[in-house]
Amino acid sequence: MDFGIKGRRAIVCASSKGLGKACAAALAEEGADLVLTARTAETLEATAEEIRSKYGVNVAAIAGDITSEEGRTAVLKECPDPDILINNAGGPPPGDFRDWSLDDWSKALNANMLTAIELIRQTVDGMQDRKFGRIVNITSAAVKAPIDILGLSNGARAGLTGFVAGISRKTVANNVTINGLLPGPFDTDRLAATMAPAAKATGRPVEEIYAERAAQNPAGRFGRPEEFGAACAFLCSDKAGFITGQNILLDGGSFPGTL
Repeated sequence: MDFGIKGRRAIVCASSKGLGKACAAALAEEGADLVLTARTAETLEATAEEIRSKYGVNVAAIAGDITSEEGRTAVLKECPDPDILINNAGGPPPGDFRDWSLDDWSKALNANMLTAIELIRQTVDGMQDRKFGRIVNITSAAVKAPIDILGLSNGARAGLTGFVAGISRKTVANNVTINGLLPGPFDTDRLAATMAPAAKATGRPVEEIYAERAAQNPAGRFGRPEEFGAACAFLCSDKAGFITGQNILLDGGSFPGTL
């Protein structure tokens, strides 16, 4: 299937590795030109070169913190009129809500809610004028099934989801869709990092913890990043213009609800 986005320009946030990189690769495979951003310049440039070499598309790498005004300004200077925007940022740390200060909440809201809203604000009108736009917010399965120790993430990402629910019904009239992708457990560096404390606490090998948790998923495994990237690319395609304001869960069946 031709997704109809060859030559389109896409901004992909936090795209040097993990799910962001998978989304960037999937868009490049469909012929989209990319502006990638992440904090670590060396890793980011390596990813950009890998995608350029493999798919033959134009890839700009802008190192910086997308959650800062300076970082957003640099990305939008490189690509002021994107056709596709993939919002993505690492989640805040886990903990007990009794220990979180207002500053902790401010950082979480800025990273996982306000940054995405600001990028949407600065790009959505141009998309509407051109009668094409695809915005995908990478949030978390915790939007549907909150996790108590991830209260900062639960609150910030749910806030973004609520905001999008309102505007996505307005922008779709101009062929601009806004949707959320909600990842469950995917086989990324971030997931692997969460295994180390459990292994240390129990004295068990990391590989054993990994296999046990994978087996607990109804799919019997963790998700592959390329599966997530493919879902993102479809939502960004010209075939997905009738899908907006949705939050699509990719979790291997972990969520037990009907809806």
